Amino acid sequence: MSVFVPGHITGFFNIENHDSKLKNGSCGVGFLLSKGVSTTIQKSDSFDFEVNQGDDTVIREVLDIFNLDNDDFKIIQDIQLPIGAGFGTSAASALSLSLALNEFLDLNYSMELCGQIAHMAEVNLGAGLGDVIAQTGHGLILRTKPGAPGIGEIKSYSHDIYVAWKTFGPIETSEIIRDPKHKKIISEVGAKYLEMFEEGPTLENFLAFSLRFSEETKLMTDEVKNQIDYFNSMDNILGSSMAMLGNTAFAFAYDEDALKNIDVEGLHIDKLNNNGIIYD
Repeated sequence: MSVFVPGHITGFFNIENHDSKLKNGSCGVGFLLSKGVSTTIQKSDSFDFEVNQGDDTVIREVLDIFNLDNDDFKIIQDIQLPIGAGFGTSAASALSLSLALNEFLDLNYSMELCGQIAHMAEVNLGAGLGDVIAQTGHGLILRTKPGAPGIGEIKSYSHDIYVAWKTFGPIETSEIIRDPKHKKIISEVGAKYLEMFEEGPTLENFLAFSLRFSEETKLMTDEVKNQIDYFNSMDNILGSSMAMLGNTAFAFAYDEDALKNIDVEGLHIDKLNNNGIIYD
C-alpha cells in the first residue's frame, strides 16, 4: 500500500493557538506541488523503516499516536523535496503514513481522523500548523479556519501554473512559531492580507500579498530577497515570493519555457498540483 501526499508551500499566514491540539493551527494561503512524500507499507518479518532523507522522528510520532509498537511491517518513505525548507515535508510524511497505515491495517478510519492524527503529530513536534489540512485540498489553498481536518476549513482553487523554486537551506520552524515576538508580527500582518485575499482570491493577489507579508514580517533572508528580485526582473514571470517557513524563493509562470530560460543554479521547476492525495 502506497500513499502520496503533495508538498505544500505557504505564501502568508497567521498563527491561531488553542489549548486543543486539534484546534491549534493557522489560517493562510499556499499551494500544492506535484512532488511530495510517498509512503509505502509492506509486510515484513519484523518492524523496519527506510527513509531516503532525514530521520524517523515523524514516523515514531505517528506510530505512538496510533499506539503501534511491534507490528510486522516495513515503512518506506520517499521524501521528494528538501526538509525544513518550507515544503511541508513533515506534514506530508505524517499524513501519508497515517493514510497508508489505515489502509494497510484495515482500520477503517475516516480521512478526517487520519488527518487529525497527522496534525497532532505536527503540533507535538512543533512543526507546521496548517500544512496537513492544506494537503487534503488541491491547487491554490485558502485556509479559512484553523485546525486539523474535520475542524479547520479550506477552499481550493485549480490553476494551470508552473512553479520554479530555489532553496538556500532550512529554517527552524518551531523557533519562529513559538517565539512571542514573531507570532505577534506574523499574526497581525497575516490577518490583514488574509482579509484582502478573501475579497479577491486571485493568483496575482496571492503573489503580491505573499511578497508584502515576507517583507513586512522581516522573515525574508538576503539570499531569498536577491533571488526574488531576480525572478521578478524576468519576462513572463507572474510574481515571486518566499516559502513560509523556509529559506526558499518561488516564482509562478503560465509558460514553462519562461522558467526554463532562468539562469539559476539549482533551480527546480514543478507544477501546481490539482490532483491532491494519490493512493496506489
